[in-house]
Amino acid sequence: MQVLKAAPSGCPCLVLNADFRPLSYYPLSLWPWQDVIKAVFLDRVDVVSTYDQVVHSPSFEMKLPSVVSLKNYVTQDRPPAFTRFNLFLRDGFTCQYCTRGDDLTFDHVIPRSRGGRTTWENIVTACARCNLAKGGRTPHEAHMHPRHRPRRPSAYELQDRGRKFPPHHLHESWLDYLYWDIELEA
Repeated sequence: MQVLKAAPSGCPCLVLNADFRPLSYYPLSLWPWQDVIKAVFLDRVDVVSTYDQVVHSPSFEMKLPSVVSLKNYVTQDRPPAFTRFNLFLRDGFTCQYCTRGDDLTFDHVIPRSRGGRTTWENIVTACARCNLAKGGRTPHEAHMHPRHRPRRPSAYELQDRGRKFPPHHLHESWLDYLYWDIELEA
């Protein structure tokens, strides 16, 4: 991970909830500078930190925000949507049979041909090789059992797992608001 002193390309802005925690870790809650300027003028956010870059019109000048916080708290207790991305995030982007992380797809633990449904409780991340090897068999028949029992994660669990995958670059003004599961340098 690289910490940038200059603004990242496009000057994205880190968006924090009203409690000063990021709305999302993975993907990181970033807004384009144009949306942030609009939110500032509509009085929906407070500017916490700025870049050195300035935008201006004939009668107005403003430093581009690098961190903003929402004025109204957005609750995040909704159950997460069942999407491929969230499924991969729940399973740590690894095959639940062999732990590889490439060529990922998803597998019905109980095959659809046997009445298995496409739900959090019956789908796991699998690499293409393991998915093909398991085929239309049950884990018992294939002698392939997932490392973790599939279940619906909470929004908090997905946020926590997302912290394990920091982006390739962060602006230094964001660091006080992000808590990544990485080793700190002395």
